[in-house]
Amino acid sequence: MSKLFQYGGIIASIVLIAFGAGSIITGLNGRDRVHRDLAAEQIVGTPDSTIPGQKVNTGSKAEAFAAVMRKHTLEATGGKTYSQMDRFMGKDGKSTSDEKLAAVDPKSGKPVDNPLRNLWVSETALTTALHSSYFAESVATFAIVMGFALMLTGGGFLVLTLRVLRVFGKETASEEAAAAIKPGKVALTS
Repeated sequence: MSKLFQYGGIIASIVLIAFGAGSIITGLNGRDRVHRDLAAEQIVGTPDSTIPGQKVNTGSKAEAFAAVMRKHTLEATGGKTYSQMDRFMGKDGKSTSDEKLAAVDPKSGKPVDNPLRNLWVSETALTTALHSSYFAESVATFAIVMGFALMLTGGGFLVLTLRVLRVFGKETASEEAAAAIKPGKVALTS
């Protein structure tokens, strides 16, 4: 039975170490992918951002650039978010939510959308992608840390398994040896 425990402990240790190594490799690949994809977009921090003139090629820089994009969009819309803005461009050039007061597109005959409101749609799509990069890099970093934790746990478990079962094996061997030597009957004669 002790051999079963010994082999089971060794196998569990190897599995933990293997999963740890796999997690580290996956995390490193994920971080590399985020960095490559961001660098390919050739985004550079604006002068008023926390990363002026720097290439946006990491998750944290993507998060910083998303913040400045939101700031710029709020400036362009007078501090209003998408949900606070009127839906259409009015005939008078001001925004309105009333279709009857909206400017009409001569080609389609439909009310003209509020271009500043549409700016929010673009801003939301782009910043969501930037936030996703930040999140993906964070998850990749977590995978790397967890990989090291799994490898340490597996290594520690392996050492413990080998050490404890070796001691247990020695005790069992000593007990078996002692049991094999049975004291004989000694006759007392006078």
